[in-house]
Amino acid sequence: MKAMIIEKYGKNAPLIMTERPTPDIGEHDVLVEIHAASLNPIDFKIKEGKVKFLLKYKFPLILGNDFSGVVAKVGNRVNAFKPGDEVYGRPRKSRIGTLAEYIAVHEEDISLKPQNLNFEEAASIPLVGLTTYQAFSDILDLQKGQKILIHAGSGGVGTFAIQLAKLMGAFVATTASDKGYELVKALGADLIINYKKENFEELLTGYDAVYDTLGGAVLEKSFQILKPNGQIVSISGVPNAAFGKEAQLGWMKTAVLSIVSRKITALEKKSQTRYHYLFMKPNGAQLKILKEFIEGGHIKPVIDKVYNLRDAGQAFHYLEGGSAKGKVVIRIK
Repeated sequence: MKAMIIEKYGKNAPLIMTERPTPDIGEHDVLVEIHAASLNPIDFKIKEGKVKFLLKYKFPLILGNDFSGVVAKVGNRVNAFKPGDEVYGRPRKSRIGTLAEYIAVHEEDISLKPQNLNFEEAASIPLVGLTTYQAFSDILDLQKGQKILIHAGSGGVGTFAIQLAKLMGAFVATTASDKGYELVKALGADLIINYKKENFEELLTGYDAVYDTLGGAVLEKSFQILKPNGQIVSISGVPNAAFGKEAQLGWMKTAVLSIVSRKITALEKKSQTRYHYLFMKPNGAQLKILKEFIEGGHIKPVIDKVYNLRDAGQAFHYLEGGSAKGKVVIRIK
């Protein structure tokens, strides 16, 4: 099968199109012929070696973290899927590799794809959809009438997050540029802050939650807008000791995380709020819930550009540039 690999970590490490063996499947696995995959910030973080502390991979490494496609073969203990089924999913972190013609994935990590989406649209959903659903439902328990700030509303995560937060009945503020204004407005944002001209921390107060997709100074300023007992979920900030314990990383790595996150922990205590670092978990059952939201017309994918597999390097470069409005998708079949 054709696959896009890297042979070493590095910002300038080339993406190489090569032939790799079609993966074998276990008794609970499904072999999927991939039709489309999408790119996410985690992809270039993996490529550059920025998550080596949390994830260990061997080379050559096939990149890619979510996909849609057609079931080609199933393991002998798989009952929920059959050859010919159209599916979408996010493989578990030890089994990434969606920039390829085939992938073997555990049956619990996929769902039938939404019937009203094509393969490119369906491939744009799993990672951002699961990440946001787990942030809003599992961690924040976002309730009707609560106020949430979603950073970078016109990005791949933000465009999904605005729609899900509105579906859950929240009041949504978001940050965007002039170019992203009409998009986030159309998605349902109640308050739009032009981050190039305005400081969100000076305009907002008494918020229940912040969904941080940027990290750094933006994350640190976000504590200022929360009410006591408010919460921040970050997918771009620093993991803290609580994450280390939950992920069972061991005492040494957890101690390291406690040190590197001490500034965030101090802000958390000072503002009497709670900080959560989220590393999304694959979940086919939750993908089925998202499928129902999408088929019901409540959430629509937002796609910026579609590239062919051979142009994946250009797609990475475009996504890293930070100007994408919505998702960047790779067409494989």
